[in-house]
Amino acid sequence: MMKETITQKLIALDLEGQDKEEVIQQLANLLAEDGRLNNRDAYIRNVQERERLTTTGIGFGIAIPHGKTDAVKDVSVAIGRLQTPVEWDAMDGKPVTMVFQIAVPEASKGNEHLRLISALSRQLIHQEFRDQIMNATSSQEVLDLLGNSLEKTPA
Repeated sequence: MMKETITQKLIALDLEGQDKEEVIQQLANLLAEDGRLNNRDAYIRNVQERERLTTTGIGFGIAIPHGKTDAVKDVSVAIGRLQTPVEWDAMDGKPVTMVFQIAVPEASKGNEHLRLISALSRQLIHQEFRDQIMNATSSQEVLDLLGNSLEKTPA
């Protein structure tokens, strides 16, 4: 049975981070603690290398960093809502307040990470949806808001 892409354990509503490296590491810790990584450090390096190629700050105070590597066991998304906005070199020049960090195994079929990013982006472009996530008071509320959009679609 495949693990769900996102669970309450992968959502931190009060993440503390001084910079994007720290935020990436803390979200990687959530993934590692939930048994979704083979190698936490290798996953972090992969995400940071991807981040150096081009920013994952998509605007609207949101970043979607991602890693596709053998260091990942299960397709997963860790979510962090930041207590203090963090500079992320975002496309709109504004700091980030929410991070959706994606982890995908290297062996994953095709463009699973792109499908996840696309599914997230489709929801996150809506101001009302972003406000609901920002104002959520529990991990369960965030899960309910995201609904089934991040689960695998049947082939």
